[in-house]
Amino acid sequence: MTAPDSLPLHALAEDNLAAASPDLLRAMVKTFADALMSAEADAVCGAEYGQVSNERVNHRNGYRPREWDTRAGTVELAIPRLRTGSYFPHWLLERRRRAEQALISVVATAYLLGVSTRRVEKLAESLGVTQLSKSQVRAMAKHLDEQVTAFRNRPLDAGPYAFVWVDALTQKVREGGRIINVHALIAVGVNADGHRKILGLDVATAEDDAGWMAFLRSLIARGLSGVQLVISDA
Repeated sequence: MTAPDSLPLHALAEDNLAAASPDLLRAMVKTFADALMSAEADAVCGAEYGQVSNERVNHRNGYRPREWDTRAGTVELAIPRLRTGSYFPHWLLERRRRAEQALISVVATAYLLGVSTRRVEKLAESLGVTQLSKSQVRAMAKHLDEQVTAFRNRPLDAGPYAFVWVDALTQKVREGGRIINVHALIAVGVNADGHRKILGLDVATAEDDAGWMAFLRSLIARGLSGVQLVISDA
């Protein structure tokens, strides 16, 4: 069994994403929820969207909007419509709070560690969705990974960031059958409007000069400027 976190880094990521970047979290939750509904509707139709198949029993017919209130704000969902009959995600009715927590958890994990097809499958199973194909799961994981990668590499052009807080959290993880320590390097900035933003996060094997130097240089390369005070514990 994977060793537990020495500090709740996963929960920290959720809290910081919600507090510092609600628009990002809301956008990612929408993306994943829409992708899950689209894949589930394809399963009901018997074939993926636009695919010619003898097994197809129905066709898609546009979308209908629905608002979903979450911790990250109101999410505008696009629920697929079918040409014959109707489709509605039962998990949105029966497990609204559970669905929100599961989706936000996967987004936070994606931000920290990337998305695996297994994580997507476990998310779907937690919501009672068991009809997804392997190709649909891979496509969903790839799409969310692309969003996370774009956010982590985005230009830091909302500055200047006068104050930057940096810290590292030590986590125990299983790698190659052994329990090892890794270090999550985190930088949070405060912009001219007084809003906190997650500037960057990287996972290093050691909290040393080389690791910190590479991390800080990556922030500068992305446009970090105007820093007047850096806060750290050492």
